[in-house]
Amino acid sequence: MFSHLTQLNNIRVFEAAARLGSFKAAGEELHVTSTAISHQIAKLENKLGTLLFERKTRSVALTPEGIKLFHTAHQSLQQLSTTFNEVSHNQSILTVTTTTSFASMWLVPNLTKFQMKHPDIQVEIQTGEETKDLNTDRRIDLAIRYGSDGNNKDAIKLVTEDFSLYATQAYLDNHPDLNSSTLIETRWKNKNLPAITSDTWQQQHELIPSAPQVLYFDQEHHIIQAALAGQGIALISSVLVQMATEQGWLKPYKEKCVLPGFTYYLLSSPFSESSHKVMAFKKWLIEELATAS
Repeated sequence: MFSHLTQLNNIRVFEAAARLGSFKAAGEELHVTSTAISHQIAKLENKLGTLLFERKTRSVALTPEGIKLFHTAHQSLQQLSTTFNEVSHNQSILTVTTTTSFASMWLVPNLTKFQMKHPDIQVEIQTGEETKDLNTDRRIDLAIRYGSDGNNKDAIKLVTEDFSLYATQAYLDNHPDLNSSTLIETRWKNKNLPAITSDTWQQQHELIPSAPQVLYFDQEHHIIQAALAGQGIALISSVLVQMATEQGWLKPYKEKCVLPGFTYYLLSSPFSESSHKVMAFKKWLIEELATAS
């Protein structure tokens, strides 16, 4: 019935090269050389008797025949991937990408709750400030992002944070006012995020302006660690400080004096969004973060 079709691996190679627009990028995704990709594509073209790609100096572009085949190949492989995930629950791996601070201060400390409910799903976490393209990177199942979801209709809002000042009880006892304190703030690596500062916090709550020493870090988990070490009063997200306050390690400088912050939101890979592992993690994450809002 299907004897006239080429091998599935040839289709995988073609789909990756067409989706990424590059033989080199396809080779990196499939862990083979770009030369091997080129040979596989040439064999497929010979079998079909037509060109699928226009070869350019630094890239490739699909021909009309290539475009037609890509749509069918992409949809078929996506359906196969979804079905494989549905029927195979053993050693199922879920890959999540997020910021370093969210991973270290919220996701990792809470992850055992998910794993107790779903011991069959192994969660791998990738961190960094670089935004991964879920439409091209098959290695990522879910992305937890920070800032604004813009006009992305597929984004799921998880939680919107507040910012306030926190320190250890010992530090607050020894530094009753801000003028005698060291303040600790984040300077975002992501320059698209508006600055959130202690000066703005003081103006918002009509406090007498102070001129304390200020320490700056480019990662929020660094300022939390500095506050835990008793180095000062840190301006921290309510989401990231949740565990530290629940454990009594950090205390707010002034109760209910907050600044509005940003939103954490969730995006799913189009290749695995309907899989068992993704749906289970999404449900758990939404429910768990509801307690942090």
